[in-house]
Amino acid sequence: MGKVYLTGAGPGDMELLTLKAVKVVEQADIIIYDRLANPQILNLAKKTCEKIYVGKKDGKHCVPQEQINEIIYQAALKYENVVRLKGGDPFVFGRGGEEAIYLYNKDIEFEIIPGITSCISVPAYAGIPVTHRGITTSFRVVTGHETSNKKISQIQWESFLNDETIVFLMGFHNIKLITNKLLSLGKSKDYPCAVISEGTTKNQKVIVSTLEKIVEASKDMCTPAIIIIGEVVNLREKIKWFK
Repeated sequence: MGKVYLTGAGPGDMELLTLKAVKVVEQADIIIYDRLANPQILNLAKKTCEKIYVGKKDGKHCVPQEQINEIIYQAALKYENVVRLKGGDPFVFGRGGEEAIYLYNKDIEFEIIPGITSCISVPAYAGIPVTHRGITTSFRVVTGHETSNKKISQIQWESFLNDETIVFLMGFHNIKLITNKLLSLGKSKDYPCAVISEGTTKNQKVIVSTLEKIVEASKDMCTPAIIIIGEVVNLREKIKWFK
């Protein structure tokens, strides 16, 4: 049986791919990849490498997660080097843990190759540090997938009222729900907020506004996009560097 490399593809910029990720991609017999993995990474693979797309868009899976798990397992039975290429980092809302446990239960050897997560790299490319001395000493990364249809939320909304930076991943389609929830809990309507789409790539776009006005200001943005809320957003004017 082969070995599976659960590999982070980073946030989009090819030069942010780790050396270890490059090595396993070059040696891969098969690559099972997501939508958020830069497709140029596939060009590093050898010509004989098989490639299977299992991405999703706007929450809709091209292939259900349970089927993805089985595809990875079957690939390990057939090939020596299997690369599961995931946008960002496998363990930051990437379901890498689920895939690792599935392989463990099937007695398949695997290795985790971390990737640079978008929750820090995308704000950095927008000139927004997630922490800054004198402003905030911590930041929080939150899934934006939760909807108002859920009876019980896993998000502790009431704890978001301090000055901690909040980064929402995969939440652009729920931005109105997110901002309304924070406003209803007492967050200031003038609190700084930004949306960054296609971060770290040549198509990067940044909109800076307030919690009250960000929905309207970002209505023409596209995914993938992250939402960042906090006083650190105001530092962008002096730190923005990526054009």
